[in-house]
Amino acid sequence: MFSISHLWIRLLGTGVCLVLLAFFVFPMLIGIRHVGCYAGTLACLLGIVFFAANPKVSVFLGRVWENGTGHIIMCVVIGIAALCGILAVAISAGMLKAMTDKPKAEHPVIVLGCKVRSSGPSLMLQRRLDAAAAYLKEHPDVPVIVCGGQGKDEPETEAQCMYAYLVGHGISADRITKEETSSSTYENLMNAREILNKEELGTQITVVTDGYHQLRASLIASSLSLQADAVSAGTSWYLVPCYWVREWLGVCYQFVFG
Repeated sequence: MFSISHLWIRLLGTGVCLVLLAFFVFPMLIGIRHVGCYAGTLACLLGIVFFAANPKVSVFLGRVWENGTGHIIMCVVIGIAALCGILAVAISAGMLKAMTDKPKAEHPVIVLGCKVRSSGPSLMLQRRLDAAAAYLKEHPDVPVIVCGGQGKDEPETEAQCMYAYLVGHGISADRITKEETSSSTYENLMNAREILNKEELGTQITVVTDGYHQLRASLIASSLSLQADAVSAGTSWYLVPCYWVREWLGVCYQFVFG
């Protein structure tokens, strides 16, 4: 049942896994390392072994399948894999819906933090800021909170970098509040909530972040009694796979522990 007799199927499967592997390895080569990269790399390597080494792998799996204990273990593994596949599809559908949602009314904007380099905002952060600036110019009465502390390898706080960028792109400084202590999405939103409460701005917000990140951000916001609309920034196509996989895991974590 695990044997692939046609060489072209094995070659195609191996080729697809190699292409996908590049999408997970390349980000690590340019300094982006997170669980999405590692999980994707592992899955691709397993796929390459399965396709490239078949039918030897199929013979081994067949022997395990015929063993009583091995049969039970493989049934459990297959069941878990099927469940993971169903969850991945369901979460992806939610992510696609969240990234295409539009603000239904004017609410305070919260821009989630991202990497700051010595030259200024990273490309990902710059795209978030450009999306925020465009929205804020269309809605001149809306205040904005920029979130993010300073990492060990960052020259300044993410919030300060975001503040300077927005001011430099025509957003009035008196509309911007800096939140400079957070180091995660949860802390971004939790600390922003304190600012909202202090300034009596309510609990409805518009979150600016990458599209793939909107679902998890909205779930975290909901856990903090905030209602979030979305303004989504674009993501470089070659980074989407690793971040998408990370969000699968992040959303599952949020459902279990959020």
